[in-house]
Amino acid sequence: LAENAGDGEPRVIGTYRLSKTLGIGAFGRVKLAEHVTTGHKVAVKILNRAKIVALDMSEKVKREINILQRCTHPHIIRLYEVIDTPTDIFVVMEYVSNGELFDYIVSKGRLAPDEARHFFHQIISGVEYCHYHHIVHRDLKPENLLLDAQGYIKMIDFGFAKVLREKTWTLCGTPEYLAPEIILNKGHGFGADWWCVGILTYECLTGTTPFVSNDPMEGYRKIIRSEEHT
Repeated sequence: LAENAGDGEPRVIGTYRLSKTLGIGAFGRVKLAEHVTTGHKVAVKILNRAKIVALDMSEKVKREINILQRCTHPHIIRLYEVIDTPTDIFVVMEYVSNGELFDYIVSKGRLAPDEARHFFHQIISGVEYCHYHHIVHRDLKPENLLLDAQGYIKMIDFGFAKVLREKTWTLCGTPEYLAPEIILNKGHGFGADWWCVGILTYECLTGTTPFVSNDPMEGYRKIIRSEEHT
């Protein structure tokens, strides 16, 4: 199943030959890989079991994998296969080559309305699909939206996602994108994602988020008051 390179790093896993590292996370790394017969490029997330247990993240990892296995949508990252070994979990995913929407916005400063609208339609399509399947993402931000080779959006990082039948009270997400009901611990649902979509749209058009502060607590107060920075 796995063939090692001799330095502890696997060289082949299942039917995929691993190559360069694309990124490093808390549990392991993401590597570019190719199918050994078709040459189809994929991204393989290597999750170290010992690190997952040490960080008490087993349920979170299991939930993210289960949610992605349920999703088939042009603007949501595809999960192709999960390969288990005694030491690692290899999550074989769609390879998206053009980086984060965040970097794209930074490179341009701000987006023209027509281009922002182009991305906005795709983000809404992905969010509506999730909500139709009772999935709330809860961490929508430009860093979690990748651009493929044709410049289309792919939603990633479902680590905070949850299958939702009623309100939930978990405090999670990224401070600048948190909905008021999360900060106020009033219980939240799908509306938390739509709040993030609003923040994202503002950020695309202006190059910055609306509730900016060096002090997180002041940032939360601005969100609650819906008082954008000037």
